[in-house]
Amino acid sequence: MHDGGPLGLAGLALLLTASGAGARPRPAAPGHQPRSNVVLVACDSLDGRLTFLPGNQTVDLPSINFMKRHGTVFLNAYTNSPICCPSRAAMWSGLFTHITESWNNFKGLDPGYVTWMDLMEKHGYHTQKFGKLDFTSGHHSVSNRVEAWTRDVNFLLRQEGRPMVKVTGHRKQIRVMETDWQNTDKAVNWIKEEAVNFTQPFILYLGLNLPHPYPSPYAGENFGSSTFLTTPYWLEKVNYEAIKIPKWSSLSEMHPVDYYSSYTKNCTGEFTMEEVRNIRAFYYAMCAETDAMLGEIISALQNTGLLGKTIVIFTADHGELAMEHRQFYKMSMYEGSSHVPLLVMGPGLREQHQIPNVVSLVDIYPTMLDIARIPVPQNLSGYSLIPLLREKAENKVSPTGPRPSWVLSEFHGCNVNSSVYMLRIGKWKYITYSDGSSVLPQLFDLTADPDELTNLAIKFPVTVHSLDKILRSIVNYPKVSSSVQEYNKQQFISWKQSLGHNYSSVIANLRWHQDWLKDQKKYENAIEKWLGD
Repeated sequence: MHDGGPLGLAGLALLLTASGAGARPRPAAPGHQPRSNVVLVACDSLDGRLTFLPGNQTVDLPSINFMKRHGTVFLNAYTNSPICCPSRAAMWSGLFTHITESWNNFKGLDPGYVTWMDLMEKHGYHTQKFGKLDFTSGHHSVSNRVEAWTRDVNFLLRQEGRPMVKVTGHRKQIRVMETDWQNTDKAVNWIKEEAVNFTQPFILYLGLNLPHPYPSPYAGENFGSSTFLTTPYWLEKVNYEAIKIPKWSSLSEMHPVDYYSSYTKNCTGEFTMEEVRNIRAFYYAMCAETDAMLGEIISALQNTGLLGKTIVIFTADHGELAMEHRQFYKMSMYEGSSHVPLLVMGPGLREQHQIPNVVSLVDIYPTMLDIARIPVPQNLSGYSLIPLLREKAENKVSPTGPRPSWVLSEFHGCNVNSSVYMLRIGKWKYITYSDGSSVLPQLFDLTADPDELTNLAIKFPVTVHSLDKILRSIVNYPKVSSSVQEYNKQQFISWKQSLGHNYSSVIANLRWHQDWLKDQKKYENAIEKWLGD
């Protein structure tokens, strides 16, 4: 919309009340149906649980609700790695993290990797990308890389500033994340001025930064902290009374890896209930702004008559803990971090439907090829979502066999001092670390314990053994962990050698400088010991 307002200001009432037939014409029989257009909106850090619960109570998300009404919401969609670049690498490649070796935010897919969009373009689709991609190697800060490489070093340093909130602007200010809005405008204009004239189908990708927290200035007391930033306009969309304050374990009772994460994220200090509530409220407000951008895309499709010919997909690379488990950010297998939104609507797809099957972002690749009627390669980690989305097609078996009853997520980056592997199957979430024996695993019953407060690993050893056996049949995770450890050492050595005499000064002044400079020699010695082991 050219006036810059969100969907809710102008066309929302008409759009939300449009009948199914009016909004999306009944498609022709599948055999005669032209290939659908596809629009994929992928945001950053949106907790997937907000798309069904507790989203309706805590924050107004009209565009997501519109997609739920006219499409399908996946209730158990997960990232394959809860951090930006590795997660997006999985989505664009259709392969698990350990296969592409997308170990951290610096190492994703090799440049030139053939993505599903490349294949769709080759098979006659017009293609367009706007906004955040972030799936190839070589990005992100030096601090981020070094923190990932040195996570096995025997020291504990704060890598983040304390999370903060900040109000900006005024009650009528809608645009906070200006870069995202500019990219949304570009996508809207492309739909209205170019896509509407195509005779061949198109695929449009829009990548958003929101609702990822904003980086704070790299100076002063809050050096390196992350800020949940919004305006009064978006805060008014949040129901403060409905915000749930998460329960925390005491520091002494925390799982050792959780304690490391909480400490490096600067969250082990005291937080008042008001601080926690505000962080969560501001995060929800940022989600509302994200939702408005999605609404702009839906509105543009509706106004050009393209909505009935277009499959719209909304997802995210990972979630946001927003102070659950005494953490913010992602890098965790807890639901707030690993559970992503996944909503799909379009011609011939189910409406007002919820799918409980576990799915993950590697499923995007074969789904895109399925939509484009391109043969799906046999070696992909994912499975097309189309059989789940099409009416009366539940039993369709993909060429690669039946969809498994589990999903896999893994993490090898910063703020966590071990490689982590998560298997979600049925009511169980099994999380194991490193070699599978040196760190206590975690087992959660998500039906009885949706907040993941009670680790049942010791209580149910038979279940742990059974789930671990399944996990090892998917990935030899002790071997992968060992490969990551070796990669981290070699990368650190190369980086150190490249600095020469500047090494001590550079490493001392990364994000952890406030802790490092208290005993610089101690931490340098710890690194040397690690390199010598």
